[in-house]
Amino acid sequence: MAEGRDPAIRFNDDGLVPCVTQDSRSGEVLTLAWMNAESLRLTLETGEVHFFSRSRQEIWRKGETSGNTQRVVELRVDCDEDAVLALVEPAGPACHTGERTCFFRRLEDGEAPEPTAGEALPQLERTLGARASDRPEGSYTVTLLENAELAAGKVMEEAEEVTRAVREESDERVAEEAADLIYHLAVLMKSREIGLDRAMEVLNGRRG
Repeated sequence: MAEGRDPAIRFNDDGLVPCVTQDSRSGEVLTLAWMNAESLRLTLETGEVHFFSRSRQEIWRKGETSGNTQRVVELRVDCDEDAVLALVEPAGPACHTGERTCFFRRLEDGEAPEPTAGEALPQLERTLGARASDRPEGSYTVTLLENAELAAGKVMEEAEEVTRAVREESDERVAEEAADLIYHLAVLMKSREIGLDRAMEVLNGRRG
């Protein structure tokens, strides 16, 4: 591992550095914008992301008009010290179009992309949040959210089915049963308003 030292940001000839923002809880990439030295200083001082608009030639605080601010959790710099990654907690959609992320279209055809494996859990949690808020009639998720004992029983049932699949069934069946377990566990945690990111933080604390 490289020896730690204070990085010195290398701004380009226009005095700018690209900054990628990433949801610190889900890992989803939200946007790409530019910073100059002053907007970077304001970001560090205020704890909220500030960018430099190349079209308007002025500094702007993310969310200053929409309210969709981005609270900084951590700033990272790349190996060449000429790009910044801002890990943030977004207070709403990152894109001016109202989309959660600015990267909501495929290059090939402009259509919405299919979620990747890494986006599955964040998408699941957003779906659970919508079910908890809207309470659609006949929803299985709502039934579980309203009966934590039932949800707990399903977690135990699905855990047993995963272990049986590992002993006796195909890899595909193991993956399917594991998905069922993860879903029911997420619902059970949602019934306590505990996000999956809390469990991930605990795992991070146990690394090594």
